[in-house]
Amino acid sequence: MTQSTTPPRSPWSPWSLHGDGRSIRPGDVVHPGERLSWPRTVGVGVQHVVAMFGATFTVPLITGFPPATTLFFSGFGTLLFLLITGNRLPSYLGSSFAFIAPVLAAKAGGDIGPALGGIVVAGAALAVVGAVVQLAGSRWIDALMPPVVTGAIVALIGLNLAPVAWDGGGNGGVQAQPLIAVVTLVAILLATVVFRGFLARLSILLGVVVGWVLAAVLGQLDPKAVTGLKEAAWLGLPAFHAPSFSLRAVVLVIPVILVLIAENAGHVKAVAAMTGRNLDKGMGRAFLGDGIATVLAGSGGGSGTTTYAENIGVMAATRVYSTAAYWVAGVAAVLLGLSPKFGALILTVPAGVLGGATTALYGLIAILGARIWIENRVDFHDPVNLMTAAVALIIGAANYTLTAGDLSFNGIALGTAAALVIHHGMRLIAHLRRTTPDSRRGPEPEL
Repeated sequence: MTQSTTPPRSPWSPWSLHGDGRSIRPGDVVHPGERLSWPRTVGVGVQHVVAMFGATFTVPLITGFPPATTLFFSGFGTLLFLLITGNRLPSYLGSSFAFIAPVLAAKAGGDIGPALGGIVVAGAALAVVGAVVQLAGSRWIDALMPPVVTGAIVALIGLNLAPVAWDGGGNGGVQAQPLIAVVTLVAILLATVVFRGFLARLSILLGVVVGWVLAAVLGQLDPKAVTGLKEAAWLGLPAFHAPSFSLRAVVLVIPVILVLIAENAGHVKAVAAMTGRNLDKGMGRAFLGDGIATVLAGSGGGSGTTTYAENIGVMAATRVYSTAAYWVAGVAAVLLGLSPKFGALILTVPAGVLGGATTALYGLIAILGARIWIENRVDFHDPVNLMTAAVALIIGAANYTLTAGDLSFNGIALGTAAALVIHHGMRLIAHLRRTTPDSRRGPEPEL
């Protein structure tokens, strides 16, 4: 990778200008502490807003959270994350899909307060993990959550959410508007293969637009939502909601921090690989930043946040890893969150469109778990790995539920616990017997 010659950094700016600020030489990249000219930086920042938008607004639509509030805290959390990471880690904090299932389970009679309380506690726990990692290093994270465990947890979340795509968590989904759902899904699939580069990464958003237009033409938009759109003001504060705290909601939501740890760690390593710089020393700060941003979001009515893989795609396509572009994206998201009209527009998205989009999105989450196994070359000839994944996936997919008094543990919590206990328990037993799992390999199941 060639090194660019950049002028000294201005004392009032955290970024030095990359080259002439207009072009990037072949083989070079714009590092986090650099920037292009401001018009070009703004352009890249807008691309980051578009890239994160489809997934970020889908989460509140499914969970019943106010979309404008989620978008506001998403942008504000991104700015906070950049500050906490010392402006060294380019990332956008969007809504985490890992929160969907536990949040739906934690909502009591439609009240989002308990779910928000669970999000706050999960964020605080992630922040504590971040502080520990920053002080003690990140090797213990790798030991606790090897790839077979991480992949299983991510995959079971996608499988656990599958019924929500069908019935919308009781609010419709594919079964409510099957034609619109199918057209939305087909549009997503076509956009993925017809377009190239950046447009291909917007396939979900493009599919939602196609589905919305079809629903409008067929007169299947919710009349109340359309009326709300007409009456909404262009400028104003988003709808804030205070959290309430219950042990049941906390138990349901807290396992999500394991997914957030995996996502943040993966983001740090991906950016490090693409920029040719070791960023492991900042991993604890990444956990801390996402944790505090999630606490802030849950305290005001927004969805829990995570670092977004969608924006890694933008960086890879543009070769611009400048944190300046993310400041632009964060400010833009905050401004959009301050428009009730924009939030009301999002609420007009019909159930069938969401059903079609989430069919693809939830499937992608499940396949992402398999991708983690493949990229890390997890050996499924090893019966410990095989059983870890097999049992966890079935528990998550079937949504096993355990109730103890007022507490309720759903498929994600039980599946996560199963993955951790089975893997480390079987490894410990094998070690105590002074054998290796391979030497005790049993017959493999026929497929």
